[in-house]
Amino acid sequence: MKILLNEQPLEISPGTRLRQLRDQRQPKADVLIRNGYAETGDPLLAEGDSIVFIQRGQIPSAKELEAQLTARHSPGVHQRLKQATVGIAGLGGLGSPIAVALARSGVGRLILADFDVVEPSNLNRQQYFIDQLGLPKAEALKDTLARINPYVTIEAHVLRLAPANIPSLFGAVDVLVEAFDAAEQKAMLVETFLSQCPGKPLVAGSGMAGFGPANSIVTRQVASNLYLVGDGETAAAPGTGLMAPRVGVAAHHQANAVLRLLLGETPQ
Repeated sequence: MKILLNEQPLEISPGTRLRQLRDQRQPKADVLIRNGYAETGDPLLAEGDSIVFIQRGQIPSAKELEAQLTARHSPGVHQRLKQATVGIAGLGGLGSPIAVALARSGVGRLILADFDVVEPSNLNRQQYFIDQLGLPKAEALKDTLARINPYVTIEAHVLRLAPANIPSLFGAVDVLVEAFDAAEQKAMLVETFLSQCPGKPLVAGSGMAGFGPANSIVTRQVASNLYLVGDGETAAAPGTGLMAPRVGVAAHHQANAVLRLLLGETPQ
């Protein structure tokens, strides 16, 4: 009889019970998942069951975690993402959730850059925690990503980006994400990267402040290697702050655009 154990095919004898299999394969497991639900009993296993054994506090090996990610993404998709390198310039309301989404998706290498530190006002929309206040954003986010997927390679740079260091820092990426707040920084990054790293795509953001309609956040191709996410209009202003829901919508548009580029599709 065939089942899946931790997303790996396994042949077992008819009449095998869940806890019997646990005792044979992973005796220290204290959470038993059968077909997507935590199981407190000891049922007979059936053909095609999907079983996951979890030992609280134990981090799965790289092979085990990859098997489960591969099962969700499909082998071809996961392998392409695992081999990819993505740069993220700016780690605030856009950059931090983009990094989280890409790490969860299994992108193999992330290059993060930001000179700023975590402030209390950041907690309304950025992927940081109250015990990280005062830490450099690049270092705090690296720690958070390691808790999500410790097998992603993270390069964290605490520095201010400028035309002199952008090509050396991001020259080897497959895709670069622009996630700055200030318009002049955005323009500087776009101009420098597209001119100094020709042929490489850049995904930028513009217009996601306030609590306007989420569906007005769109992804557009505005040049041969430049994709722009947002409504293109709504900037932060008195009465129109940067808020987690709409900024998060834009961030995930950007993350999805990155995935589409890595997988050979046009962002839209």
